[in-house]
Amino acid sequence: MNSEYANLNAYDSIQVHGGSGYMLEYACQRLYRDARITSIYEGTTQLQTVAALPHINTGTYSQMLEELEAGEVAAEYESLKARAKAMDAKFNEAIETVKAANNNEFTDLCSRHLYELAANCVMSQLLLRDATKSPELFDKSVKVYLNLAEAEVAKHYNFVKSLSVEAMESYKQA
Repeated sequence: MNSEYANLNAYDSIQVHGGSGYMLEYACQRLYRDARITSIYEGTTQLQTVAALPHINTGTYSQMLEELEAGEVAAEYESLKARAKAMDAKFNEAIETVKAANNNEFTDLCSRHLYELAANCVMSQLLLRDATKSPELFDKSVKVYLNLAEAEVAKHYNFVKSLSVEAMESYKQA
């Protein structure tokens, strides 16, 4: 997840500088190359997804989220905690949708979306915990990230919930 965000941020920094961003005189060209290679060193995102999928399907991440939800947060973060809990519920509902389909191809197609749901939900809960412990370090981060995470969770949740086994043919190459 970190390498994916590094790639997004590096890409945006290149965009801000336009064609000049690729020139050696600009630091962002180095950041862009470093960010790109990081995800290659760690293994592609798809390989990470394949490694995480068994833990998603067996409830490891759901259990982790439950434990994180049970933690106390500072009073000023209660509304954020409720939003994060709603995202966790969408994650669990998406998992149940995929399991109910009982179709390996459907599971494969949804796996990256489940992975993204899990990552955004876990990161939101961890940031809430960290902001409670050290608001001077994490207050702004949790507020900004939760907005991004909600949009991402909605996107991946909607994909899984709107897909059906019958629609799988549309995703196959002719």
